[in-house]
Amino acid sequence: MIKRLTTLALAMLMSVSLYAQEAAETTDAVVEDATEAAAPAKKSEIKKTGYNLGPLPAVAYDADKGFQLGALLNIYDFGDGSTYPNTRQQWYFEASFFTKGSQLFVVSYDNRFLIPGVRWSTAIAITNDKAMDFYGFNGYMSYYDHEKVALGKDKKNLDYPIYTPKYRINRLAVLFKSDFIGNIWDNKFFWEAGYHLSYFKQGYKNQSALNLAKINKNKAPEKMFPETELTIFDQYRQWGIISDDEAWGGLNSTVRLGLLFDTRDKEGAPSRGIWAEAHVTLAPKWLGTTHPHYRYSATFRHYVPIVKNDILTFAYRLNYEGTFGNHAPYYVLPYITTVGQSYDRDGMGGYRTIRGLMRSRVEGLDIASYNVELRWRFVSFTLWKQNISFGLNVFSDGTMVTKNYDMTFKGEEQYRASYDEYMAQGQGRDLPHITVGGGLRFIMNQNFIVAFEYGLPVGKLRQQDGKGAFYINTGYLF
Repeated sequence: MIKRLTTLALAMLMSVSLYAQEAAETTDAVVEDATEAAAPAKKSEIKKTGYNLGPLPAVAYDADKGFQLGALLNIYDFGDGSTYPNTRQQWYFEASFFTKGSQLFVVSYDNRFLIPGVRWSTAIAITNDKAMDFYGFNGYMSYYDHEKVALGKDKKNLDYPIYTPKYRINRLAVLFKSDFIGNIWDNKFFWEAGYHLSYFKQGYKNQSALNLAKINKNKAPEKMFPETELTIFDQYRQWGIISDDEAWGGLNSTVRLGLLFDTRDKEGAPSRGIWAEAHVTLAPKWLGTTHPHYRYSATFRHYVPIVKNDILTFAYRLNYEGTFGNHAPYYVLPYITTVGQSYDRDGMGGYRTIRGLMRSRVEGLDIASYNVELRWRFVSFTLWKQNISFGLNVFSDGTMVTKNYDMTFKGEEQYRASYDEYMAQGQGRDLPHITVGGGLRFIMNQNFIVAFEYGLPVGKLRQQDGKGAFYINTGYLF
């Protein structure tokens, strides 16, 4: 672990700007605010111009996926520097492999000038999860047997086989998007429109949740996951909660339309302003969608400078993911939908959504969430013509299901007893899932950001949400 972190730190410091024209100008740039606390004058900062490359070996860690091995490359175009710290255009490439069996391939592009007055963003992301987390629906209504999972992980205890596969499913997801954002008023109020195409292949060969032969490979006979033990996914199929029609995935051909209000001082690491948006996702059958559905999302982000010059910032995000009507295919529920530079992320749980919560622990037709952070940038300097900063943050994240996925029994009568037993173990409704934590960030040129964070569930039901998680990743959460 120490070797990996050392390699990552050296790689960050060696990421240089190639083919760039270095300007001698500096930025002084934060508007004074009478409500801010006194702070030292901001040191001059190099204004970046031209093309800047940020290559990095993708040596990271995510408690949900294991160690990440691969490579990523950010390419930033600052042009003549007039837009710095925002870019004129940027590319992102990533190919990663995780020790718990996942692969991730991403190519994205963001451009502000190709279409006059319109920002265009496009991306394709492919994730292949051999053991994707699946804990059921409606949060605490779906019981997670943390005691059996812990016993199964004890390699010395041969009386208990591994139990983690109970909450796993094989999943291939291919996501493509092309989004357009145009100005309505004063470069603060914008319209959003985009086309999103996604394909989901769930389960293993339309037979079960997992390839158990691969899961049990090289394990002692006593520790193998029993073939007689059904996963939650397989039980949900027996009980009719997941229909045979939807069980193995499908194609989503969707249009997204929305509105955006953005007054941030900068995009990569904002310290003041509001970033609020709302959009609808329309997935009708005539557009090619396998299982038609209609959803909506609203997100409000606010950045409040406590000490000016980016030194201390209070930031929070409020998000609501909802469904029109009473049904949406279960395989679209784990995602936070976006329009713009980013692409849809797994939720709720994990680095991009609720830090410290098990990935996809909370799934439902409607979900509310929050993230609150205090960000302290404790040192800033220039090195090798790069603007370097280090920052600390403390946070609290939370989420809960506000509109339930239908979990009524629809299976054959012979399976009702196991269904009743399972439902009796869970809560009658979902309750808030809360985590707390903190982290360290390396920031280069206000855009290239590497994060080290740890989150821990709190509350009476915290064991239902996991034992916490450590992450090494890129960027700010929001």
